[in-house]
Order: sequence, then C-alpha cells, then structure tokens
Amino acid sequence: MVRPLLRLQRYFRRKPVRFFTFILVYLMAGSLVFLHAGFMSDTTARGRDSGGAGDGAGNRVLGGHGLVPGNIRMLTKRHGPSWPKLDDNTSSWNRALKGRSSKDTEEGCAKYIGCYMDDTQRRALRGASFFDYRKMTIFRCQDNCAERGYLYAGLEFGAECYCGHKIQAPSASERECSMECKGERSNVCGGANRLSVYRLELSQESARRYGSAIFKGCFRRPDNVTLALPITTIIPNMSVENCVDLCTEQELSLAVLAGKHCLCGYPTPHFALHDREDEELCQRRCPGEEFESCGTEEYFIVYQTQAQDNRCMDRRFLPGRSKQLVALASFPGAGNTWARHLIELATGFYTGSYYFDGSLYNKGFKGERDHWKSGRTICIKTHESGRKEIEAFDAAILVMRNPYKALMAEFNRKYGGHIGFASQAHWKGREALLSLCRVA
Repeated sequence: MVRPLLRLQRYFRRKPVRFFTFILVYLMAGSLVFLHAGFMSDTTARGRDSGGAGDGAGNRVLGGHGLVPGNIRMLTKRHGPSWPKLDDNTSSWNRALKGRSSKDTEEGCAKYIGCYMDDTQRRALRGASFFDYRKMTIFRCQDNCAERGYLYAGLEFGAECYCGHKIQAPSASERECSMECKGERSNVCGGANRLSVYRLELSQESARRYGSAIFKGCFRRPDNVTLALPITTIIPNMSVENCVDLCTEQELSLAVLAGKHCLCGYPTPHFALHDREDEELCQRRCPGEEFESCGTEEYFIVYQTQAQDNRCMDRRFLPGRSKQLVALASFPGAGNTWARHLIELATGFYTGSYYFDGSLYNKGFKGERDHWKSGRTICIKTHESGRKEIEAFDAAILVMRNPYKALMAEFNRKYGGHIGFASQAHWKGREALLSLCRVA
C-alpha cells in the first residue's frame, strides 16, 4: 500500500505533470458547473410551461397576464443564444426601418428618402465621400455632407458615406438596405451596392456652399457681360453642379448662373461683386435640379470655384536696373519670407536676398539666385545689423515681431526648414535652452 502512494507522490512532484493535471481538473469543474446551470434553466422553463392555465382560445396563459406562446419565446430567449429565425420574413424590413427612426431624423436634421442602387463605376451620389470601417454613424455622414453644402447623404456597406446634389440611380427594395452601421448597431447604413439616402435640411450657413464652391450671392447683370464674363455656355439641363464643373475645368474662379446660361470669369472692375442684391430676385428653379436656384437674365447667381486666380501668380524681374537698393530687414523668424511672398504677389516683381537659399529658390523665389546688388529685384531680404551692411542700402522696409515668437520661429526653421518644426529631441537640447536665455 505504501509503495503505490510513494509512486503517486513522485508522479505529482514532476512540475509539467502537476500543471497539466491542474488544468484538466479546472476544465472538468467548469464543465460540471455549466451542465448544472443548463439543467436548472431547462427544468425551470419546463416547469413554467406545465404550470400555466389555458385561456378561452386555447393559448397557454402564465401568471394571469395573458402571454401567448410568442411571448414565451421572448422570455426564455435570454437563457440561451439568439439564433436567427429563418421564417421571419419581416426581419430585414424592420432592420431597414431602424435607420428612419434615428435621433438625427427625429430632430429634423434630415429626412429618410429610401434605399437606392449604387454602382462603383457610376455612383448614385457623385460628390464628396469618406469611409470609416470602425465608427461610421448616420449623424456623422449627414454632418459631413451638410458641412460641404450637399443636399443628399447616403450610407453604404455599413461604413461608406457619399454626398451629392441629386440621386442618379433607381430605387431599390428596403430589404436590400439591411447592413448595420459600424459605429451604431441599432441603425442601418445601406447594404452591398445599396445606399440608404437622406435629404438634408441645410442650415442657412451650410447652404452658402456647393461642395467645394462658395456661394457669393445674387448680383445684377453687369453693363458689359462679354467683357466682365468672357466665357458663356447654354446648358439645357442647367444646375449648379454643371456650371461649377464647367468653370472649374476652364480654370476660372467665378461660376455665374443666369437661367440656362452659364458664365465664367474673374472678379474685375466690370463685375466686382460689391453690391449684392436680395436673393429673392434670383430665385428661379434650375431646369436640371428642382431644389436649386439658377438666377435670371437680369439677376445672376454667383459661386466661387476652387480654381486659383492665376492673374496674381505671374512674377518677373524689374524691366530695368533699379537706382535704389531697398532692404527688407528683420530679425530671423520675424516673417521676412512671408512678407516677400505678399510683396511679390502684390507687385508682380521678384524680391531678392542678401543670402542664397536653394530651398526658397525651388519654391518659386527666383530672385534668390540674383546677386543682391543686381538691381533687378524690388527689395532685398537681409538679417544683417552691422553699420557697413546698413549703409549699403538706400532705403529699408523694417519687419518687426514679438521677440519670443521670432526666436521660436527661427529655432523651428533651423531644425525643420521654412515650413517645418523642430523635433522634441531638439527642444530638449542645449540649443533650445540658449534660445530661451536670449529672450530672458
């Protein structure tokens, strides 16, 4: 009897054996607990079924509350996993309706339009779009589209948001829009190639935009339309989208709607956009979009497109040698480079530099390569403060800035370039301490 016990003791002294034995015992104990719990719940359910009385229609009643078998399933459902019911034909319809009853639609921010087909080659909503496969919600999509001035917001595949001014696709069955939103499981965000579409009730501020274009207002027809707006096109199905796209392609900054006429151009003294008219004078429905105004022959609707006004980008050297040298003087970090940029755009002539900075030359400051005494630039950047350097110039433009901000800007430029920033390691080094000491 003693020998078997000794063998058993030696057996359990081995660490791996003891470890796996404990794991086995733990799993067996857990299994027994789960089996016991399942047995007890099953017994309780059977006891409830057998302890009820029948009603007049033959349905079993529990506790006098008139719960029919369908309601019994609802009570016992929490004791086990929720399995999908294959015979429930209304489940997908109910899930689709959840999107309509969201908090956002109840507050009047948007109206649910319906489920629409979508195609990756030709989108139903062809404006801005963004995706979030973790946190997409109906409100987030609506807010994103409303901020950009779009009339419609559509959600697809539970995580994709599309914006547009018109729905360019046929409708689909509500059952096909049944995917839950990734960020809110209680609501529906379209389906596979299916959009849950909402019409947005834009605020007055949001309505001032059309996608990337900015609404400028209603203006009276200029005296000389051909001179003020050189490009004119008749578009039978006129809409804001069609006119803005046309003027953007022409790289002109103004898109002007006058009924079926789309006019493109730049702000000029002939059409300065200073005197706005009452917007009611421009309220005439667009032929191609019933929810938009396209102006009239006498009162124009004006949008500013994304096209850059290149008239201010042309720069050149002075036509003749200047008789005076003008210094653009400042402490490093005071904004000298930004001042040069503004001077060049305002005058159309290059600025020079006492130094040669290749990175600035590559960014368009072509006067950087010229010798500072060449006389071909309108002014010369310098940080020098010696008497000899000062007397070398005939006049000066002095740029001043808060000394602390100037030193911080120069420190960032030194370690991060003209448009970069110094790293945390640089700020913790000795050079940063010296910069702070200069301020003190």
